Amino acid sequence: MGFSTGIRTLVLLTCVGAAFLAVVTHAAYAATFNENYVTGADAKHTQVLDGGNVVNLVLDQFLAPEFGSKGLYLFGAIGMNIKLVPGDSAGTVTAYYLSSGGTHHDELDFEFLGNVSGQPYTLQTNVFAHGVGGREQRVNLWFDPTENYHSYSVRWTREIIIFFVDDTPIRVFRNNENLGVPFLNAQPVGIYASLWDGSAWATQGGRYPINWAAGPFVASFQGFGVDGCEVAGGNIAYCAAGPANAWWNAGQYQYLTQQQIAALKNVQSNYLVYDYCTDRVRYPNEPAECFKNWYG
Repeated sequence: MGFSTGIRTLVLLTCVGAAFLAVVTHAAYAATFNENYVTGADAKHTQVLDGGNVVNLVLDQFLAPEFGSKGLYLFGAIGMNIKLVPGDSAGTVTAYYLSSGGTHHDELDFEFLGNVSGQPYTLQTNVFAHGVGGREQRVNLWFDPTENYHSYSVRWTREIIIFFVDDTPIRVFRNNENLGVPFLNAQPVGIYASLWDGSAWATQGGRYPINWAAGPFVASFQGFGVDGCEVAGGNIAYCAAGPANAWWNAGQYQYLTQQQIAALKNVQSNYLVYDYCTDRVRYPNEPAECFKNWYG
């Protein structure tokens, strides 16, 4: 999932208010598209609308559109508001992800797997650390993500990565380097979005491919601000050290609250449809990090 990005500029962080205590909010994303992102497709397939406040990705048989950030980031609370492909979206994959690129890359994925009309949308998350992935989890979303914009974000610190849907934590990946598990703490990442044909696997294992007659397929994005530490010129020491004025480095953001733990357990009990941690065909022995990441 590569993407060429422009010249990086270093942005020093400022403290933010109480509105950001639990998770990135919609207000945190306030910026126009051209401030932080560049397109990777023509204007027909990447439609920048409303003065840059809305971007539509349009998938057809000729092109799979994408866009990416101008900057690279190391740690922060990074997210976007997305309205997914409506109707018969089977075979489509709307992706929103952070990636460092390269063979030994770090990556955090949100992949929204299209559905046959009337069936729930499935959200697959994955974590790559130092080039090693295979950590897929899937949840069925508990609302219709095609009717309105919803926030999808990660809070990423030196100690913990939390995936959120709106203000609900759906997944945790802790720093378990003491167990020999690589963690994402040394490589800055770009921020990317794409819409593409995943007919071979996306919807019920490839049972339902794209019906091109139902296209073109449109996913819509809002909120292009980035609440993260931006890296410039290969100098990552500032961000890697954890700037004191970066709110996410405060102690209370290195764990979940009891309310958040309860919400995470509710997702696990009611909406989780696949977890690599319990897949004994792929992993006869439970991966070392799993027992720490679900909070029991």
